[in-house]
Amino acid sequence: MAPTVMVSTRKGLFEIGKGRAGWKVRDGHFLADNVTLMLRDRRDGTDYATLNHGHFGIKLHRRDRGRKTWHEIATPAYPPKPDGLVDNDGWGKPVNWSTQLIWSLEAGGPRQKGTLWCGTMPGGLFRSRDRGESWELMESLWRHPDRNKWMGGGADIPGIHSICVDPRDPDTVRVAISCGGVWVTKDGGLTWKQSAHGMRYDQGPVEEAANPDTQDPHMMVQCQGDPSKLWVQHHCGIWRSVDDGVSWTEVKAKPSSFGFGVAVHPRDAGTAWFVPGIKDEKRIPVDGALVVTRTRDGGKTFRSLKKGLPQKHAYDVVFRHGLAVDDSGELLAMGSTTGNVWVSEDQGDSWQHVTGTLPQVYAIRWA
Repeated sequence: MAPTVMVSTRKGLFEIGKGRAGWKVRDGHFLADNVTLMLRDRRDGTDYATLNHGHFGIKLHRRDRGRKTWHEIATPAYPPKPDGLVDNDGWGKPVNWSTQLIWSLEAGGPRQKGTLWCGTMPGGLFRSRDRGESWELMESLWRHPDRNKWMGGGADIPGIHSICVDPRDPDTVRVAISCGGVWVTKDGGLTWKQSAHGMRYDQGPVEEAANPDTQDPHMMVQCQGDPSKLWVQHHCGIWRSVDDGVSWTEVKAKPSSFGFGVAVHPRDAGTAWFVPGIKDEKRIPVDGALVVTRTRDGGKTFRSLKKGLPQKHAYDVVFRHGLAVDDSGELLAMGSTTGNVWVSEDQGDSWQHVTGTLPQVYAIRWA
């Protein structure tokens, strides 16, 4: 089957494929609707799409393999907040017990038919065992006393944006939270343990810089072929773990270690890609030149890949789900806030500009 790129945007979900004339935009779904994320479940070919209708709320849709029609399914929902409960986040602001964004969506293990994991704002993790017909809140994480240390970053409220289901054991699941560090369960969600030790935050009180409970990972990925190795693009740099996330080591990159997205080669854990930028108030490419940085040696050295990417007056921001590598490890796709989409067929050495007319791109998936 020819590779397809699924692009979630501010005004719809678009498919990009390659034909005789090269890569081009093909079908569109949910046109004019705000599609924040999609997932193709490789176990059965089912597609899932998450929509944010603003005032009208968050919605989830499913499309069975080979079908053209999408059907609305259940949306992860929080239980009523107990009367009289004082529940404040790390900023001291009351936590809103309602689904404000679906920020991550992943399938369970290969033999866990129908199991899905869903991360949301304000920091709740949900699981479905029936392809999204119903959802259960992971109460063990939601009611963990350290959750009240979590705080919002750029989004003002905490959120779970990364979910890594371990390919060796589907009961081992890791989640990354802005700003709440990295958490891991090894018993299918019964218990959770903080796993951001070694990361540091360079903005705030010095005594709190290494507090794992308030770290701000932007994106976390796990190598499927070497799953003891993980990468995190953090607000304050790049971190790598070679011991199942027990400890993390900082990696330095040029022109910048700041960014949102990270992709790791599916078999070679030492090969990873990042999209550097200027952080905080700026959040644009360094010197107006868009590049992708790649390491092949576990972060010892980096190469800036720019062939086919704009090197002047580029103001593209690539969100945390806006960079993806396919199962072969050869194809990469990247989408930006300015509606640009690029594809690379040689591990990032060169890039082909597919379109510059899409709405703001939230997420990229290879299907």
